[in-house]
Amino acid sequence: MSVIGREYIGPYRLLRVILAGRTCIVWEAMHDDEKEKVVIKMLANEHKKDKEQIALLKHEYTVGKDFSHPYVLHVRKFGTDRDVTYVAMDFFNGPNLKQKLREGADKIAHRAEGIIDRAADGLHYFHEQGWVHREVKPDNVLINEQDELKWIDFAIAQKPKTGLAKLFSRKGKVQGTRSYMSPEQIRGESCDRRADVYSFGCMVYEMLSGKVPFTAGNAADLLVKHLKSAVPSLATAEPNVTKEFSGLISQTMAKKPADRPESMQAFRDAMGGMRVFRKQPQPPESEQ
Repeated sequence: MSVIGREYIGPYRLLRVILAGRTCIVWEAMHDDEKEKVVIKMLANEHKKDKEQIALLKHEYTVGKDFSHPYVLHVRKFGTDRDVTYVAMDFFNGPNLKQKLREGADKIAHRAEGIIDRAADGLHYFHEQGWVHREVKPDNVLINEQDELKWIDFAIAQKPKTGLAKLFSRKGKVQGTRSYMSPEQIRGESCDRRADVYSFGCMVYEMLSGKVPFTAGNAADLLVKHLKSAVPSLATAEPNVTKEFSGLISQTMAKKPADRPESMQAFRDAMGGMRVFRKQPQPPESEQ
C-alpha cells in the first residue's frame, strides 16, 4: 500500500497517515493556501485503477458534498492527481465510537445520553437530505472529548426507492456490516430510513451494554438471528438501563420496518420523554 515519494495530492500537503485500510489510506493533510487542515481519503497504489473503488469514492463525494450539519461530515472535493483518486473532507480530531467502546462501555456511560441524542440528530439530518446511510455502526461515528461528533463513510448510502420504482425494483447486492444490518437490508430489499433506525438500535445496544445484540459462530447464523431471533432485552444486558428505554431500543430493532419508530426524530422525541438510566452513571475516577 505504497505512497512513497508523495508529499502532496492536489493542493493538499500530506501530514500523517490516520488509517491504512485494505483499499484506501486516510491522511491528515493541509491546504497550504487556505491554511486549513482536511482529511484526505485516497486509493492505495494497488487499487488506483480499480473502477469499483473509484466509483465508491466519487459516490461518497456526491452524497456528502452539500451537507451542512454539526454532526455530519462534509465532503469537500473529489479529484485525481497523478492517477490517484481521492476525496477531501472536513478535519475532525477524534477516534470513532467503536474505539472508545473497546476501552469499556462504562468509561463513556456518563456521556451516553448526549452522544445518543446528537448521533440521532445527525442521522435524522442525513435522512432529511434524501439518503439512507446503510452503514450505521459505532465505527462510523467520530467523537471527541467534548462530545462533538460526526457521521462518516457514505460509500454505500442510497436514495430510498418510492412508488413504482420500489414496487418493481430487483433485489440488490447485499452490503453492510453483519452485526448491525436490518432484516430488509440482509434480504437485499429496498431500504428506507427505518433500516438505519434498526442499525441505530443495534449501535445503542452495544454502546450501553458493551456488546452487540446478536452473536453467532459464523456469518450465516448471525444474519439468521437478525432475520428471525427475538430482540434481546437491553435492560437484561445492562440492568442500569430503564425498562422504558430498553423497550424503545427493542422497538427500533423490530423485524418489520412498520413496527419501528418512523424516523430518527420520532426516536429522539420518545427518548426525550423517558429516563435512560435507573441511576445516572458517574465519570470514571480519573475524570473526576
